[in-house]
Amino acid sequence: MAKYQIIAATGCPTGIAHTYMAQEALEESAKKKGITIKVETHGQSGVEHALSQSEIDQADGVIIAADKDVDIDRFDGKRLVNVSVTKGMKEPDELIDKILNDKNVPVYHSAGSAKESSSEEAELTGTFWHKLYVYLMNGVSHMLPLVVAGGVLTAVSFFWGINSADPKSAEYNSIAALLNTVGGFAMNLMVPVLCAYIAEAIGKRTGLVIGFVTGMIAYTNGTGFLGGILGGFLAGYVAVLLAKLFKGIPKSLDGLKSIFIFPVLGVLISGTIMWYMSVPMKDLNQGMMSFLKSMENSSPILLGLIVGIMCAADMGGPINKAAYLTGTALLAQGNYFFMAGVSAACIAPPLATGFAVLFNKKAYTAKERSAGYVNFLLGSTHITEGAIPFAAKNPLLNLPSFMIGSSIAAILSYVTRISVPAPHGGFIVLPLVNKPFLWVLWIVIGALVSGFLLSIIAGRQSKHDALVTSAGEVSVDEEPAEQTSSSNSSSADLSEILNKNNIALDVDVASRDELLQYLADFSKKLGYATDTKAVYQKYLAREKESSTGMEKGIAIPHAQDKTIKNSAMLIAKLKKPIDWKTFDNQPVDIVISFLIPDEDSGDSHLEYLSSTSKLLMHSEFVDSLRKAKTKDEILNLFQE
Repeated sequence: MAKYQIIAATGCPTGIAHTYMAQEALEESAKKKGITIKVETHGQSGVEHALSQSEIDQADGVIIAADKDVDIDRFDGKRLVNVSVTKGMKEPDELIDKILNDKNVPVYHSAGSAKESSSEEAELTGTFWHKLYVYLMNGVSHMLPLVVAGGVLTAVSFFWGINSADPKSAEYNSIAALLNTVGGFAMNLMVPVLCAYIAEAIGKRTGLVIGFVTGMIAYTNGTGFLGGILGGFLAGYVAVLLAKLFKGIPKSLDGLKSIFIFPVLGVLISGTIMWYMSVPMKDLNQGMMSFLKSMENSSPILLGLIVGIMCAADMGGPINKAAYLTGTALLAQGNYFFMAGVSAACIAPPLATGFAVLFNKKAYTAKERSAGYVNFLLGSTHITEGAIPFAAKNPLLNLPSFMIGSSIAAILSYVTRISVPAPHGGFIVLPLVNKPFLWVLWIVIGALVSGFLLSIIAGRQSKHDALVTSAGEVSVDEEPAEQTSSSNSSSADLSEILNKNNIALDVDVASRDELLQYLADFSKKLGYATDTKAVYQKYLAREKESSTGMEKGIAIPHAQDKTIKNSAMLIAKLKKPIDWKTFDNQPVDIVISFLIPDEDSGDSHLEYLSSTSKLLMHSEFVDSLRKAKTKDEILNLFQE
């Protein structure tokens, strides 16, 4: 059996996107570092790539990047880092480096271990708030399939009419009644299952038993999902308390504890507390639902704004789930209008990424463009998580862009009184929507607005990144994520702006400014510019912003001016190195310069800059450029 240096487990509440994004991020990072890794995923289809005990025993360390309960006790005695699934997606390099190189990473000891727990146990198992979130999401992840199944079956029963399950109605149909009944049973399990699996994450099997009973009391007494959440934590910590109180009982009585003492006392304590808590919890639940219902009529715009912001705030996280659970709770009460806004706000973000890619293809990488196109499918089926990589790329600007589109879609849905009787499914449940074409139109409008904003932000970011790259903030020793051949397949053709006449050898200058003056004169001599002084001043102005010196003796100065008639690339190999502010503090003897017409919108010259920068990231290319003795050799290097 193969030995893995690092083992990991990833999981998110829905198990649809975050789980596998974190898996891929960790695997790609490990591959780049030459590290062997195996990642166990806790998705909606269950545990995949399960870690064997042998693999756990042989591993040097463990990374848990999950927002749902993962059996941590099996990692007893291993160096372990426990973080959210989002960190697994965004910070895979840091997590792997921490496991491999940080001697302060604590060794995990399970509660049942005879070994003494580390003083850094809090850091090891995550912060208190993160643990609470993991417990909550364990309940949500087990509840969601029931809500979806029950909600869709109930919604399908409405094909025969809203009252088709009522034997007293003229619309009554036996098949519809059956679907409605079965779907109702599934929906009714929402609160007990939510409560039970929150408790199970805290108190294991004892917590599960106590949680189911506590959840049934919460459901029966009308406390809603708020009661389910509170009851889950109550049941779980009652189980933990009982385990501590009876810790001194002889081991021979362990069987009696698990099947008699803990269930009986746990159900009695937790059930009694929940019974008396139900009255205020019911009032709170009914008050919240009544308030939301009233907003549908009195303040649909404000309601849509709130729902849109919540659904786009964290793409399937706790804020998003709060809006979604409220919608499902209202569905169970026969309110189909609230879910229309929630679904619209969840569908708009992934569709927006697809539109953004279509609006400004050049601003996105090939991988991002593919993800955007796939998001048309994901969004259409109510899967919001596909938008997460786009949001993470520039969260301070992209998240508000998503919120704007989601709010527009939700507001328009509420204003036009659209009803959606299913809690999931996206456009698959269109036959059940009272105004299907209008609903799709509102969602598309919201997605188009977000997509347009995203494309503008991405375009500006792409321009900024290319200018930064050209200024030398990328090391030529740094290997790119993709090979040159694949990178250049979608890049600009440098032969369009570079020919043999644009290359100068053995240029004899004594300083940076003298070299820039030479380039300005050279540009006029070649017919690319009409005013040497203007071009020279633009070179100097660019250097004042930040040095264009890179590393390995290379600089990429560039000038944009109205006196420049055509885009051009100039290359100068110097007779002797000159001083230039570079990242490795070495003098410069190779200069690659770009001339940019003032009317250039930005996309064209940025592609040329990007293509050149990618080439210079390869040490082999830089070595070949340095060894080239003739103009033909240099020209061939850039045209290959």
